[in-house]
Amino acid sequence: MQADYHMHTSFSKDAHAQPEEMIEAAIQKGLKTICITDHMDKDVMIGTEEFIFDSESYFEKMQEMQEKYKDKIEVLIGVEIGMQPHLAKYFKEYTSRYPFDFVLGSVHVIGGVDPYYPEFFENKTDTQAFGEMLDETIQNIQLYSDYDSLGHLDYIVRYGRNREQEYSYEKYREQIDFILKYLIEHGKGLEVNTAGLKYGLSFAHPHPDIIKRYVELGGEIITIGSDAHKPEHVAYDFDKIKPMLRAYGVKYFTKFKCRKPFFELI
Repeated sequence: MQADYHMHTSFSKDAHAQPEEMIEAAIQKGLKTICITDHMDKDVMIGTEEFIFDSESYFEKMQEMQEKYKDKIEVLIGVEIGMQPHLAKYFKEYTSRYPFDFVLGSVHVIGGVDPYYPEFFENKTDTQAFGEMLDETIQNIQLYSDYDSLGHLDYIVRYGRNREQEYSYEKYREQIDFILKYLIEHGKGLEVNTAGLKYGLSFAHPHPDIIKRYVELGGEIITIGSDAHKPEHVAYDFDKIKPMLRAYGVKYFTKFKCRKPFFELI
């Protein structure tokens, strides 16, 4: 798997590496394609700044990178949108305004609060919190249509008090099956995100049983991303994902260009 479809640069408020640094790291790791997907999390604040970037400057820089590295690696321009129910119309207009190659739809906040912050878990159990995340995801995917793949489905598990000890596919079967069936019926992909391993979980996002279930239900669009915020995390633990996907009968992973899917052998 020589493509990383989820990485961040200094255009994201939580990353500091310049685009050149991320691209050079990808080249050193032998990747043929990368898609930079910086954060567009409207109405989310980091200190006094909104978690968004200047899209005109972003495209200008990324197009410069495409030209600079065209003989070494394919650099595609993506975005990770932070889905919230009240932003569905905003993001539909936003993604239609710019020629992205790939749009990753992710749920980073639940009821306006990011579970990254411990206060999200106050007065609730991990079981309750994880259920709220899935409910919020269900609401978002029914309101949104202009994205290509659903990012790190169980992102919240990284931050729970007991993490994966309180989480499984079987425990949330009804909600997870709804999400997977909806993605498949509407031609949306499911991201396999290796940041779960980076954060010390025993699995990449989503849980392997969820990936297996997605395939059982007929899902075919699987994108692979490291969620790298630093050069050293580009293509993080991709070697661990390949045998798992093959074991579940997955023969292809999906790349997007100009918002169109292309399937490549694993």
